[in-house]
Amino acid sequence: MLYYKTYPHASSAEWVVFVHGAGGSSSIWFKQIKDYCLNFNVLMVDLRGHGRSKGDKPYEQYTFREICCDIIEVLDDARIEAAHFVGISLGTILIRNLYEMVPHRVKSMVLGGAIMRMNLRAKVLSAFGDWFKTLMPYLWLYSFFAWIIMPKKRHKQSRLLFVNEARKLCQKEFVYWYRLVYEVNPLLKYFSEKPIPVPALYLMGDEDHMFLPFIKKLVPGQPSSRLVVVPDSGHVCNVDQPEFFNKTSIGFIHEVS
Repeated sequence: MLYYKTYPHASSAEWVVFVHGAGGSSSIWFKQIKDYCLNFNVLMVDLRGHGRSKGDKPYEQYTFREICCDIIEVLDDARIEAAHFVGISLGTILIRNLYEMVPHRVKSMVLGGAIMRMNLRAKVLSAFGDWFKTLMPYLWLYSFFAWIIMPKKRHKQSRLLFVNEARKLCQKEFVYWYRLVYEVNPLLKYFSEKPIPVPALYLMGDEDHMFLPFIKKLVPGQPSSRLVVVPDSGHVCNVDQPEFFNKTSIGFIHEVS
């Protein structure tokens, strides 16, 4: 089972589950945990092969469905019937797919740095990684990806955080996770054509040049969704602007719960 940690609240009945992105771990939420624990019960989870979770599955089981099953197993073990989910980057795809699998367990979604369509630059970057994923050290590739996605000086903390977390992976685990690239385009196409029925908040950095443009087009067609653009922030907006992220997302969860 995945490594996870719970932070019970003295009076709240609401649970919030945090889902990090590829290469990160639950530690990337260090700027959220204090504010969230003052308001809700909190569950932090490390995805397989990340943080303190082992990557003990065979290559063919690295699919979005199988990884979501890992999260469901944690919910069952923690006896959480339904929760609000907060994700960043690839974690937003997992949350969206989790809803397709077990909709009764997802009360709402906070989708930070949401990936709901791969633009041409992202597709080229994915293809480049696919060609070289077994030929060069994964940290070189990961550092290059981080710089392309978060290029500005103010994004430096986010870049370093994710690269440092990625050091805990290994080459094999990186290659296994890269398998998800083959699934992502048809899955995102399906998501973009099917509105989210539960309340969803998209929190996108105004400098998230790869993913914000499509979210601006997507949200007006989804009645249960809203978009808030985070100022002076890149892709990892929970790190770049934590106070804004916390205040906006916590307020949203209080509102919908």
